[in-house]
Amino acid sequence: MVYLLIALLFLLFPAVRSSIAGIGSGAPGPYQERDFFMMLCWVGVVILGLHLITENLDSTLLRRSVAQQDNRINELKAKLYDAQQPAVRPAAVPVAPAVTYPTADEARLRDTPPAPTPPTTY
Repeated sequence: MVYLLIALLFLLFPAVRSSIAGIGSGAPGPYQERDFFMMLCWVGVVILGLHLITENLDSTLLRRSVAQQDNRINELKAKLYDAQQPAVRPAAVPVAPAVTYPTADEARLRDTPPAPTPPTTY
């Protein structure tokens, strides 16, 4: 923001530009201003480069912080879920064997007497 204000000051007020450009330079008028704007451009490049680097670092650190907080929240949710589960799980309830009903053919076979066995001869 400061760089923008200074650049606007130099661009909009030629008297300020001429007086600042003439400090410490022995070159004639147009060369002084050209060198001044070249220096001002390089200062802007450096400032904007530093701004870009710090902004990206800040963004990276914020994303990392959010990820760590999300992981912490998930851990706390897992602990809460584990705490809400019963401490001792009940033993398996014995299951009665399945009841099977005979089919119609099996019922008829049970009701009929066994077939006579032939006599054995030796």
